[in-house]
Amino acid sequence: MSDKSLPTHAKVVIVGGGVVGCSILFHLAKFGWKDVVLLERDELTSGSSWHAAGQIHTISSDPNISRLQSYTIDLYKEIEELSGHSVGLHITGGFYLASTPEWYDYLKRELSKARYMGLDQEFISPAEVAERHPLIDPKHYLAALWDDQDGDLDPSGATYAFAKAARVHGAQYFTHTPVVETNQRADGTWDVTTPSGTIHAEMIVNCGGLWAREVGAMAGLRVPVQPMEHHYLITEEIPEVAARETRLPAGIDYEANIYFRQERTGMLLGTYEPVSTPWKVDGTPMDFGHELLNPDLDRIADRLEKSFERIPAIGEAGIKNIINGPFTFGPDGNPMIGPVPGIRNYWCAVGVMAGFCQGGGVGLTMAEWMIDGEPSIDVWAMDVARFGDWASPDWGTIKSAENYERRFVMTFPNETLPKGRKQKTTALYDRLIAKGARMGQGFGLEHALWFGDGPDDAHEEPTFERNRSHDYVASEVAAVRNGVGGIEIANFAKHEFKGAGARAYLDKMLAGNIPRAGRIILTPMLTPKGKLYGDLTVACLGADHFMLFGSGAMQEAHRRWFERHLPDDVQYRNVSDDWHGIAISGPKSRELLQRITRDDVSNTAFKFRDIRETYVGDVPVILSRISFSGELGYEIYCKPQYLIRLSEAVEDAGADLGYRWYGARALLSMRLEKSWGVWTMDYRPDFTPAESGLDIFIDWDTDFIGKDAALAERKTGPLRKLVCMVIDCDGIDVSGDEAVIKNGAAIGYISSGGYAHHVQQSVAMGYVPSIEAVAGNKVQVEILGAFYDAVIQGPPLYDANGANMRS
Repeated sequence: MSDKSLPTHAKVVIVGGGVVGCSILFHLAKFGWKDVVLLERDELTSGSSWHAAGQIHTISSDPNISRLQSYTIDLYKEIEELSGHSVGLHITGGFYLASTPEWYDYLKRELSKARYMGLDQEFISPAEVAERHPLIDPKHYLAALWDDQDGDLDPSGATYAFAKAARVHGAQYFTHTPVVETNQRADGTWDVTTPSGTIHAEMIVNCGGLWAREVGAMAGLRVPVQPMEHHYLITEEIPEVAARETRLPAGIDYEANIYFRQERTGMLLGTYEPVSTPWKVDGTPMDFGHELLNPDLDRIADRLEKSFERIPAIGEAGIKNIINGPFTFGPDGNPMIGPVPGIRNYWCAVGVMAGFCQGGGVGLTMAEWMIDGEPSIDVWAMDVARFGDWASPDWGTIKSAENYERRFVMTFPNETLPKGRKQKTTALYDRLIAKGARMGQGFGLEHALWFGDGPDDAHEEPTFERNRSHDYVASEVAAVRNGVGGIEIANFAKHEFKGAGARAYLDKMLAGNIPRAGRIILTPMLTPKGKLYGDLTVACLGADHFMLFGSGAMQEAHRRWFERHLPDDVQYRNVSDDWHGIAISGPKSRELLQRITRDDVSNTAFKFRDIRETYVGDVPVILSRISFSGELGYEIYCKPQYLIRLSEAVEDAGADLGYRWYGARALLSMRLEKSWGVWTMDYRPDFTPAESGLDIFIDWDTDFIGKDAALAERKTGPLRKLVCMVIDCDGIDVSGDEAVIKNGAAIGYISSGGYAHHVQQSVAMGYVPSIEAVAGNKVQVEILGAFYDAVIQGPPLYDANGANMRS
């Protein structure tokens, strides 16, 4: 407890005194915000932090999370020195063990990511593993990936070090001060009520941990996280460990589903149960604190048996302690952080299951975001806005349980996970399934990936290589390139703006020119620091009426951004669920469209990038002439209740034209042939418009957010650029995050790619230094540990001048 009384005002109030809350407190104070307060209902760590296993590592599925985990580990020495409180840090190094060819391939992908991120990782042999960790039986393994930065720490010590270091910088924290109410004032600020008094806060941060749901509910927020029971055990003394002069390295065995490290003169061994046990689904008791749950070793018996085979000394040692404690998981295993869309001045940092790997990075990111208005790197993988209101509490429990069970289970690039499906569907869902659609899920919505020959044929095995969908996707691409095909476009985001100030508002928000009525234009949207925050299609439907089309995944993040800057004379709505539809593309698409509309859609009457409200297939629609396939094409948007009628009209009119439904994989293949990037992969806030090539759409005569930074870069030139590469490989393609190599060193990375079926080449998009971004430049791309020759392209591989789209 602070020795000061509770203040009546604070710039920021953080609710929750675990490692994440204390890290945010520290970073805010370090970066200059002294008027910040943390409130903890009990003692610091009184949730999950105190009983965490304390093992730390850098590997994560998302490269930027890996960067933040590396930052977190490096930070511990700083806070220990500043606070004078030991964090019990042991940097022992650690390894990730591959006992199957599939896990070996996974680790090859991780090493490729580490190359371009500058992380110090290398493969070592099973014999070297046994040399560094003599308790391990090496005969079970093919290889191991070694990381010098891994190790362990004291969870309570680290949490208190953050808190005390924050106090050195001028922040305050109060224990035994539960928050009982959070009430928002009309001006967007908050009254945070405790038994000791009320603090008027400009901003509030939910770091509730096990109580994230309860803290959120006080503000009307339903957070889709779920505490899960989790076991680890500590052995009695092991003679081989007691006799060592140096500490054993940490380790993870993916197939055995175990993590392990030295604990005093014994070993700590943890695992994730194959059948998870959600804890307190209806809510965490407010009086729960430094308590553990009853252990149930039967739930992990098979994992223990495998661990005893691979580390025999553990099986021979007695068990000293069994820890079963609750940890909070999110639906996809990553944290949920940032400003909450739809609630002014309300932030969260919840679901941070790996708090001692990620807590420092989360604190850094949150402080940057709150103080500067944006983080220094793209943290989309952790952004709370990646979920919408479809992410209900029950869905959160289902997906969190699935993620827990799959913590050390590989997810392949082509794999779709089974739980929590059909959360959102369109009217065509059953019809497309009947036609053989293999479905994926994006922002909660089911969408077709590819089509087999009927429902029983729509299957594929998880793999890193090309799968059985390859030939089906090829035929879908051929249908579009040679005739006409259609794809659902419900999963595109739609943002509607109306009002007298709409044009002026969009002129400020968007870097491109705002079109006249009846026209469409492409534009980037930038942050104040000149980073990409959107790749949008702007349509003017009337003098004061605009529709923006963009990334479906980013729709709530964009909503948050638009509402943050919204003036009184503009009305805005995210209308993504109000407009579904079909895009038709191909040389015969105009003929099909003309059959189902009375409008003249000839090239002179309905030009490329025209848009209008009209009737197609006997239903009211918004019709635009634009195509992401690179062919002549049209996007036809209708209200959901008209979608079946529209689809039947399209199918009937296209029957003799060879009309075929196609899925997302065919679309992504065709866009590669046009060298077009995709949001969340090629276009992200890590990059600038000049780096991504989107600067060609900027109107430099307007005053838009981020202009000063973009102009500064325009003068100096970008340091890196997005390029398209053709790779000399067969049977395998990139899936993202592979290193680009030249002269034996990593110079960049792959942002997306796959097989381009029409030109029949393996193609990738990626970022390389500007000096290397020259057509004809030869590089290599590392795929599953093998180095393939690649050539950087100049003009697009297909229809380089865009004649087809304009025909």
